[in-house]
Amino acid sequence: MARAGGRAAAAAGPRGAAGNRPGRAPRLAERGHAGRRGLAGALAAALLLGYLAAAQAQVIATRIWPARDYTRVTFESRQALDYSMFALKDPQRLVLDLNAEDADGLIAALQSKVAAEDPYVAVLRVGANRPGVTRVVLDLKAEVRPQVFALKPIAEYGHRLVLDLYPLVPPDPLAALLELNGQLAAPGARGGDTTPRSVVRLATVVVDAGHGGEDPGARGRRGAKEKDITLLIARRLKALIDAEPGMRAVLTRDGDYYLSLQARVEKARAVKADLLVSVHADAFTRPHARGSSVFTLSQRPTSAAAAWLAKQENDSDLIGGVGLDARDPYLKQVLVDLSQTATNDHSMKLAGAVLSELGQINTLHKAQVERAGFAVLKAPDVPSILVETAFISNPQEERRLQDERYQDKMARAMLAGIKRYFSLHPPRPQGPLAQK
Repeated sequence: MARAGGRAAAAAGPRGAAGNRPGRAPRLAERGHAGRRGLAGALAAALLLGYLAAAQAQVIATRIWPARDYTRVTFESRQALDYSMFALKDPQRLVLDLNAEDADGLIAALQSKVAAEDPYVAVLRVGANRPGVTRVVLDLKAEVRPQVFALKPIAEYGHRLVLDLYPLVPPDPLAALLELNGQLAAPGARGGDTTPRSVVRLATVVVDAGHGGEDPGARGRRGAKEKDITLLIARRLKALIDAEPGMRAVLTRDGDYYLSLQARVEKARAVKADLLVSVHADAFTRPHARGSSVFTLSQRPTSAAAAWLAKQENDSDLIGGVGLDARDPYLKQVLVDLSQTATNDHSMKLAGAVLSELGQINTLHKAQVERAGFAVLKAPDVPSILVETAFISNPQEERRLQDERYQDKMARAMLAGIKRYFSLHPPRPQGPLAQK
């Protein structure tokens, strides 16, 4: 039976064998073809991954922005950069490893971009750490608080890896202002002297030069950058204010670097400013737009154009680059509480005075003060205005903005408006710059 069964299996076998044996060669051929296709696919995938890795590793620009507030180093690339960072002591160094090869020498070019007056970086060195990895070593002048973060493409920029070097103890703008004005006295200088004295209050005006550093602001057809124009006018305005008896000015930035909008507000509050004046240069898609404008803060824009402009200015933080840990503690609070305070009322009075003076030297884009949600104007206790000096996108006004005499006229017009405001609303006797 078993044999019979075997015969039966054998008898059945030829049919199955007949089905299997002739078909075995095609199946093996199919497997061979599949294997070759799989190998080809794997090779293609490897080549693709290699190509993508090479694309990710391509650094297209490097920049360094030194400032007293902080120093920024930027690596711009076509794809997001992978990195690792660690610190070393004795001496103080910061090491940044980039998953990128420096074939074009753009990373190495940073070595010559370190300025002698950089407050935090003494020397920057670049070298190949291992295949596919470029090491950047920063020899520091002091221990710093580093922050590194990535920014997605926006405006003219690709992907950016940003390294910010902050001092362990941030500069105190109020102490600097007091020292500048000779207000710092030796401890115990007055002892127990409690003799009443008259108080003369120095008015403090914070002058904010819009944009800066990674954020050029608007551009003129002749190449003028808003960040440069605003700094020149802001410096002139500060000099004029400092020359006035009973007045002192503080610049939010005094160089080509970026400060977040929140940092500008915080500087004004730190020095207990009486006013904040943010200087800008307008732009529009049509070159014939012209004239000066003055804005105050409002959650209800006076026009669609004002709302659009506020959004453009507020996008500075996206272009200039702000780390993810930056938070805005004033946004909701101010927009809710503003109508319940006197800040907006005084901002409107200051804006009206400045707008009137600007009308003496330039065409006004709008004859009345405009309102919109500008983030830089959100200090809840500092009357604040934003001045659009002229349209840098207008070729005629761009030429005027680049002219030193016109810059001086613009600064003097703003000063006249500020003085008119203070003549009607003098600063409170209490304050950090009260002279006794």
